[in-house]
Amino acid sequence: MVISSIADGLTRGIEGVSDSISETFFEPVIRLGVTGLSRAGKTVFITSLVANLMDRGRMPGLVAAGDGRISAAFLQPQPDDTVPRFDYETHLGALTGATPHWPESTRAVSELRLSLRVRPSGLLSGFSGPRTVHLDIVDYPGEWLLDLGLMDKDFATWSAEMLTRLEGRGEGAEYLALAKETDGAAALEEPKAQALARAYTAYLTEARDAGYSDCTPGRFLLPGDLEGSPVLTFAPLPKPDSTPRKSLWREMERRFEAYKSRVVTPFFRDHFARIDRQVVLVDVLGAIHRGPAAVEDMRQAMADILGAFRPGRNAFLSRLLRGRRVEKILFAATKADHLHHTQHGALAGIMSALMREARDRADFAGAETRAMAIAALRATTEETRPHEGGSVDCVRGTLLNEDGSRGKQAAFYPGALPDDPARLLTPARQGAEKWLDADYQVMRFAPAPLTLRPGDGPPHIRLDRAAQFLFGDRL
Repeated sequence: MVISSIADGLTRGIEGVSDSISETFFEPVIRLGVTGLSRAGKTVFITSLVANLMDRGRMPGLVAAGDGRISAAFLQPQPDDTVPRFDYETHLGALTGATPHWPESTRAVSELRLSLRVRPSGLLSGFSGPRTVHLDIVDYPGEWLLDLGLMDKDFATWSAEMLTRLEGRGEGAEYLALAKETDGAAALEEPKAQALARAYTAYLTEARDAGYSDCTPGRFLLPGDLEGSPVLTFAPLPKPDSTPRKSLWREMERRFEAYKSRVVTPFFRDHFARIDRQVVLVDVLGAIHRGPAAVEDMRQAMADILGAFRPGRNAFLSRLLRGRRVEKILFAATKADHLHHTQHGALAGIMSALMREARDRADFAGAETRAMAIAALRATTEETRPHEGGSVDCVRGTLLNEDGSRGKQAAFYPGALPDDPARLLTPARQGAEKWLDADYQVMRFAPAPLTLRPGDGPPHIRLDRAAQFLFGDRL
């Protein structure tokens, strides 16, 4: 085992040096990680970004595109043959077809390579011709990233935290009752362990559907080929006074450690450690609509996720990431098209304040960060309507029915976001059950039918500025 680990480390070191030399002297590679929690819009973001880099008419904020220095963009086979390809063509067809619909959400790691032919700028422009820059986009399920927080915890600590969290959630009442009546000191019975794991997974599913973010372990929700395996057959339990060998507690503890070593560690080692730039997509409006508890839960979950960007603070992660540091991190509040543009500044301010703790951690690691309100695909138009002797700024779009079908056209006013983010974050931190002075509504809009001019990608809000921040300096 030791020899195998050493050999694996040497191989990875040689591959890393080879990649660095190739990128420095030949064709630069930018590795962009795209992550976020469920319903944040990762698939739409990647699809629209690639489409707008291939047809750059709507990308003036990306300086290299605005200057006309990007002469071509084309998809190429990705460098890692073991990672599924991001299904760009299918997702683009879903968004731009005659009856557009939202594509399926992320369920596994996927990757896509977009190569750009870029003419140099400045003093170098007269001495060298166009060069090729590769943009490797890696899509991560946000649920899996939440598992990062497990690495510093033992089973007892994690169990205590989860059971405390369930105390205040109706979705957790059934599992909590089951856990309290379970004797962890009793001998292991596999049917009992499986029943506990199923019940806890049912709770996680309900919690995610209710808008909570801290749904760990993430693979319980997206198990893939691990479904039914012992490494996914554990659940939080009250710690008994004694934990004899072959007891239920001891086996749950062993499986928890196996999950960390055999599922979480390889994921971060093989996929996460090579990221240069990162975008974190957050459905802030959805959390605000669900109430203070969802906002506070999201703040804590995102702070835990971004613990990955703290080299030196955690010895295990430092070794895992081999010292590589993400250079830029964008916190993007998605679905800005659900608000009139006059409220985008307030949304960006809330995004910035919501992520303050996470941003501080990233800044400490030397990464440049920014908060922004975006819509990767604009699904609405704006209008101003008369209301009670005055006027109100609305957005209009096609409503999405519960079954996913397209509904009627409607104008929508979600409520005014506060200019001071503390009006939301303070009651959230204090455990308020509901907002006292406002009721924030959210509608689900279907993608609008598109008629694109030659050279134009899908309509968006600030996707070009997001691209400029994330990788414009490398073009």
